[in-house]
Amino acid sequence: MGLTASVLAVDAGNSKTDVAVVAADGTVLATARGGAFRPPAVGVEKAVDKVADAVTRAFAAAGVESADHVSACLANADFPVEEEQLTAALQARAWGARTEVRNDTFAVLRAGVTEPRGVAVVCGAGINCVGMRPDGRTARFPALGRISGDWGGGWGLAEEAMWHASRAEDGRGAPTTLARTLPAHFGLPSVYALVEALHLEHVEPVRQHELTPVLFATAADGDPIARSIVDRLAEEVVTMATVALERLDLLEEETPVLLGGGVLAARHPQLDHGVRDLLAARAPKAVPRVVTAPPVLGAALLGLDRAQAREEAHERLRAHFAPPGPSGV
Repeated sequence: MGLTASVLAVDAGNSKTDVAVVAADGTVLATARGGAFRPPAVGVEKAVDKVADAVTRAFAAAGVESADHVSACLANADFPVEEEQLTAALQARAWGARTEVRNDTFAVLRAGVTEPRGVAVVCGAGINCVGMRPDGRTARFPALGRISGDWGGGWGLAEEAMWHASRAEDGRGAPTTLARTLPAHFGLPSVYALVEALHLEHVEPVRQHELTPVLFATAADGDPIARSIVDRLAEEVVTMATVALERLDLLEEETPVLLGGGVLAARHPQLDHGVRDLLAARAPKAVPRVVTAPPVLGAALLGLDRAQAREEAHERLRAHFAPPGPSGV
């Protein structure tokens, strides 16, 4: 008899969905990738349809029809009511006997630790932070942008860079090389021309995120304004991590702080050093690490945790997805 599926792991984000079908011993039976998961834009059912496409292909490849447990780490699961709504929507698809939904930041956290204990800060398009302990206690933030007190991520950095560049060009603000480097990225002669192009969608607004690497390059060349924006991001990352550690009573214990998402995983030296130095001052026992393992690993590990799988199963699963241990900052 072949292996049966213990866990259906789902990591669904704003840009893509990854699923994995995992046996009780940690063997990965199949994986599949699907489209973006955006309930606020298309509604819950249509968003879950994107997940369903990947699940159907993964189940077929694994030769199974369901799993014992669905462990889903989903973008836009920011409040308990959203987790409940998404849990009901996934449970209705009958993919598993039990369904558990968490915010997708928990997947990054679990992927980077050997036990469900630590704090993760994810900085990609946006910024978010969660923490957890083995006893089930968690710490988290709504992470909805400025209305919930958040700043950072690729979009926040690009907007801040544009704000400073615009004011520098017309005289309302201090001079900055960003006034030259940002429009130059799109082959335009001025910030005014870039603002016009974005406003009239001659440059697709979604491409504004391309300005984040330009910001980091400008900071690396020594521009004071660009460097101040990068320093502000380091401050935000460490503030979120420190508050999460404090909420979980982990400030006085050696605790991993996982750094994930495209911005943090790029390991820009100024940002890396800023995060390390601020953490050393405010949370000396925190151990920062950059996570490069795929988040679907974290969702699968959370599923094996719930199934009380043996440690060998965790090791087999991690070996399938991850390099030999997360890198340090």
